[in-house]
Amino acid sequence: MTSRESAASEITPEVLLRAYACGIFPMAESADDPTLFWVEPEMRGLIPLDGFHVSARLARTVRSDAFTVTVDTAFKAVIAGCAEPQPERHDTWINKRIRDLYIGLHELGHCHSVEVWANDDLVGGLYGVNLGRAFFGESMFHRARDASKVALVHLVARLIAGGFELLDTQYVTEHLRSFGAIEVPRRRYRALLDKAIAEEPADFRALPVDHPVSGAQALHIIAERG
Repeated sequence: MTSRESAASEITPEVLLRAYACGIFPMAESADDPTLFWVEPEMRGLIPLDGFHVSARLARTVRSDAFTVTVDTAFKAVIAGCAEPQPERHDTWINKRIRDLYIGLHELGHCHSVEVWANDDLVGGLYGVNLGRAFFGESMFHRARDASKVALVHLVARLIAGGFELLDTQYVTEHLRSFGAIEVPRRRYRALLDKAIAEEPADFRALPVDHPVSGAQALHIIAERG
C-alpha cells in the first residue's frame, strides 16, 4: 500500500519516527524526484535475530578483520554511498529530502550507520532507524566484495548485544534470504512492531563505539544467540 498525500514538505524527523511506529516508511521514485510517498508493504521483510545465518566463507572474511568496522563515524558518507547506483540497482529511491530527513534522525540519535573501511577508504556500509527495541534497516552499499555483508554481520551482533527484538528489512531479496530473512503478513508485523516499541528501549551502543569490535567477537555474539 502506498500513499502520496502526506508526502508534503512538513514531514520532519519527528513525524518520520511516528510513521515508523505505525509501520510505514517513505520512499522516492528516484534520486531526481523531489516527492516522497509512504509505503506499507502487504508482506514485510524481517531477519530473525535468533536465526541469522552466516556462511562459512563469509565467517572467514569477518573473522579475518580484513576490513575495519566502525559505527556512527561517517553517517553522511554512508547515506551518500547508499544513494549511488549499484551493479544490481541502477537507480535509487534516496533523494535529497530522504537524505535530509535521515540526517536529522541521526542527529536525534534515532538513526545509525555502520561503516566498513579498507585502510582509509570507505568501501561499504549500511544505515537504519532505531525505535524502542526495533531496528529498521534502510539501505546498504558496497564498493568491495563482502563489505556490505560484513556490515550486516556487525549490525546483527550489535542489535543482539543491545537487546533488540526486531530487525526490519522492509522487503526480502535473495541476498537477504541467504542470511535467514523471512516475510510476514502486515498484521503479524504490526503485532511484532507494537511489542518491540512498547518495551524499554534497546541500546544500540551496548557494544563499544569508540573502537572497532573484532569480527571474532561479532560472530561469537551471533553464535551465542543462535
